[in-house]
Amino acid sequence: MVGSRTATALVGLALSLALTVVLWQYFGTPFVFVFLPFLPILFGRSRRPESRTCPKCGFRTRNPEFTHCPRDGTRLD
Repeated sequence: MVGSRTATALVGLALSLALTVVLWQYFGTPFVFVFLPFLPILFGRSRRPESRTCPKCGFRTRNPEFTHCPRDGTRLD
């Protein structure tokens, strides 16, 4: 099963190509270069916060609310 981001990218690509074909038939010039620059935005990775790790026990989290280890209270790196 494809993820939601992949499905959105594929739908966007299909709509872009369909619109390109319609514009090509209407104006007689391919407009594919207008829509292709937006593809990296659709396939880009989401921005995840960096992982923080406890130097003593190895506890890891990406939650920015954690500043200290819940196991031993050590400040996360």
